[in-house]
Amino acid sequence: MLAPYRSLFVAPATGRFVLAGLVARLPLPMTGIGIITLLAQLRGSYALAGTVAAAFVLTYALLSPQISRQVDRHGQSRVLPAATTLSVLGMALLLAAASAQAPAWTLFAGAVLAGCMPSMSAMVRARWAAMLRGQPRLQTAYSLETVLDEVTFIAGPPLAVGLSVAIDPLAGLFAAAVLLALGVTALTVQRGSEPPLRPVDPSDRYGSAISVGGVRLLALLMMAMGVIVGTVDITSVAFADQRGVPGTASVVLSAYALGSCVAGLLFGAVTLRWPLRRLLLLGGMATALSTLPLLRVESIAALAVAVLAAGACFAPTMIVAMSIVERLVPAHRLTEGMTWLLAGLNVGVAIGAAAAGQRVDIGGARAGFVVAVAGAALVVLTTLWAHRRLPAQRRAVSESTVTSPSLSAGSER
Repeated sequence: MLAPYRSLFVAPATGRFVLAGLVARLPLPMTGIGIITLLAQLRGSYALAGTVAAAFVLTYALLSPQISRQVDRHGQSRVLPAATTLSVLGMALLLAAASAQAPAWTLFAGAVLAGCMPSMSAMVRARWAAMLRGQPRLQTAYSLETVLDEVTFIAGPPLAVGLSVAIDPLAGLFAAAVLLALGVTALTVQRGSEPPLRPVDPSDRYGSAISVGGVRLLALLMMAMGVIVGTVDITSVAFADQRGVPGTASVVLSAYALGSCVAGLLFGAVTLRWPLRRLLLLGGMATALSTLPLLRVESIAALAVAVLAAGACFAPTMIVAMSIVERLVPAHRLTEGMTWLLAGLNVGVAIGAAAAGQRVDIGGARAGFVVAVAGAALVVLTTLWAHRRLPAQRRAVSESTVTSPSLSAGSER
């Protein structure tokens, strides 16, 4: 099963940029949950914590495609340091405001500035695409990157929660700022694997990747899935806190990411000769159904099992969506196109966190899971819509991953 993944690291440069990218994207899951645990401890309000975290995630979702668009135009080494500096300054402002019990608006100001964080997942995927474009191994690389995304969600939330609870409420967010600065620096100095700047295709009639109809549909689907993720994040913290074991929230959050990680590894190593849009339909429906057990959980153990099963549906759906985008957008807009999907996911996380926080404050932790079911309903609708709209031509993609249709450039450009 691991042979397809080992083949990706024949070139020595790949291991270096993958490791740097892993460190650089670890702060994203740490920051959202770090804000929640920070403000829940210092301000005592899950509604405020969820709303400030949502402000960060929403700003990130709105700005990251624009940052990626500038990266496509000017290169990673020129754009990423400036964006990262702004994000670190925002985290510093948020930490200072929380520590000094400053007015709430200062917390939101820091969260918005922290949202200038670039989409490091898209940056690493763009390096793989530049290296392997046109090769079957590219699909395996996308599977690997989705798994590594989940690794950050396994390690990030427990690290942020653990530091905040065991050492100091400020420690989780502080660690995220340090890791972001270190990871981005390590990635940008690797100029050899940086994607070359590509001239704009004169036949490209779109001003932005989001102008492509299929990209908009997939971004909407990711937003619906993000509502589920955001709900699980904040409601799990409240669920554990209300049962007197706040530290176990990290176990629950890691279970969600672990389920997705294992499913992604398996999905990237098998051959399924089905159209991508059919796989997207199956993944979306399974994701929606997996939210129903959340309404019945009574203990931390039951919650961990439920979110483990829910997470197992996430990674395959994400891998398929990224594979579709790679076929829909021109090469000179690839980073932006992938970032729009990640942005949609994070908009959904922001909505889910804010809505679930309100529900938790009003009706308790279990009431928050109703928001996840609402997100599941939107997943069903958008998956059905995407299945009808996406083209379905066949092309063999890889012996180590999904054999799928080519979503031809001519059908959407």
